[in-house]
Amino acid sequence: MDLDDVADQLYGLRPEEFIAARSEHAAAAKKAGDRELAGQITALRRPSLSAWASNVLVREQPDVADPLVALGEQLRQAHQDLDGEQLRELGRQQRQLVAALARQARQLASQAGHQLGDDVQREIEETLQAVLASPEAAQAWAGGRLVKALTRPAGFPGVAPGATPTPPKPAAAGKPAASRPKADAAHDRRRQELDQARQDARQAAEVLRGRQEAADDAARDVEAAAKEAVELKERAADLAEQLKQTQQEQGKAADRARRAKDRAREADRELREARRRAQRADARVERLSDADGQGSM
Repeated sequence: MDLDDVADQLYGLRPEEFIAARSEHAAAAKKAGDRELAGQITALRRPSLSAWASNVLVREQPDVADPLVALGEQLRQAHQDLDGEQLRELGRQQRQLVAALARQARQLASQAGHQLGDDVQREIEETLQAVLASPEAAQAWAGGRLVKALTRPAGFPGVAPGATPTPPKPAAAGKPAASRPKADAAHDRRRQELDQARQDARQAAEVLRGRQEAADDAARDVEAAAKEAVELKERAADLAEQLKQTQQEQGKAADRARRAKDRAREADRELREARRRAQRADARVERLSDADGQGSM
């Protein structure tokens, strides 16, 4: 067991499970004689709710990371080139992808037992924006071990609908026209990058649609299972009540059987006593009859 293994396990848990599991791992390391590892494990921080949901997203749907990272690279290049058309197109893709991924993270969190509020949702979106803006943030997010929400750098604002970057300054008068082929080549390169970004975005959208459908199916399954669980619980309660009534009736029947058995024993005793009395009476009659016959003689 090393720190990476432990951290990978811990940050895959729900926040409320984190502390107890961390204590168990730290105790195990200390018991094994590795006090340094125990201290490192104890130093691991429990993730915030938004960080946990962001971790769940990249852990449960690892194929969403590449499209987001690729879009971030295109956006950063477009900001550097101040390409208005490319920025508008990529900004549209940015809004769609961030919103879709944030919704997906919220659904995954709900399936794991946490209903996220609007504030947490905004923190998830801010984290995704930070992933677009910074390679370091993208790497941290892709590791699935965030402790708190990431913050988008101030120099990389979100692209609002219709936003247009500041145009580049015109070239100084008298600048040789020989620089035009270089500018054309740069423009062609940006166009190629934009085409590639559009293709990547389409592929990401297809992946998201598939994941969204799977998430919707899973949500419906959860709802159906919850409904079935309620029905089974109600049925179990009905059966328990029926069992209770049956047991009560069984007890009453057992009491009746005992009383009937007692009455049967008493009746049998009385029958035997009556037979004995009848036998004694018959014997007396016979004796008296014999005596009477002898007297007549």
